[in-house]
Amino acid sequence: MYPDDHTPDAANPTPQGPSRRSFLKQTGGLLGVALAPPIASQAEALADKLAPASPVLSGATPMSLNINGQVKSLRLEPRTTLLDALREYLDLTGTKKGCDHGQCGACTVHIDGRRVNSCLTLAVMAQGKQITTIEGLAKGEELHPMQEAFLKHDGFQCGYCTPGQIMSGVACVKEGHATTDDQAREWMSGNICRCGAYPNILAAVRDVAGQSAKG
Repeated sequence: MYPDDHTPDAANPTPQGPSRRSFLKQTGGLLGVALAPPIASQAEALADKLAPASPVLSGATPMSLNINGQVKSLRLEPRTTLLDALREYLDLTGTKKGCDHGQCGACTVHIDGRRVNSCLTLAVMAQGKQITTIEGLAKGEELHPMQEAFLKHDGFQCGYCTPGQIMSGVACVKEGHATTDDQAREWMSGNICRCGAYPNILAAVRDVAGQSAKG
């Protein structure tokens, strides 16, 4: 090449630093190393170590349930609902199976004092908790005030929904959600039976709420 050469190549000599293509190649190589299978496997192993242990239960499994103050030992499939455990395995048939989809409230029981639909609760999940059914509400021959109120106000018709209504009524008063008729209706709305006895059921709940307010 001569000093007076003015061809395009001579006017724009090739830069001495890394080209764009070589830069992309180097970057891609580093990224590939970062995502290499051995490192990914190590990350998965570390995640497994850090994850909490969650044993998979299958088949009939021993478990114990504290029901109405008594511990009951059972062998149940993990998929067994609390409702079926009560009715089919412990012969506590006061808790009724209605819709079996958590929509009617007939299966209402208390777990640690809170009302739940036992058809939507797995028995295995209720271990270590205090379960109260309609059979455990009275103290011997002494009825619970809500049971007495249902008798006083004739809150029965066919009676099928009655255990669930009583269990919900007890919780509703305890929660302070029965201070007016409208409030009691709203907070008892999970128990959907609306037969001719419903006004009497409402009167019973309001009666007990009034007793509680007086102390």
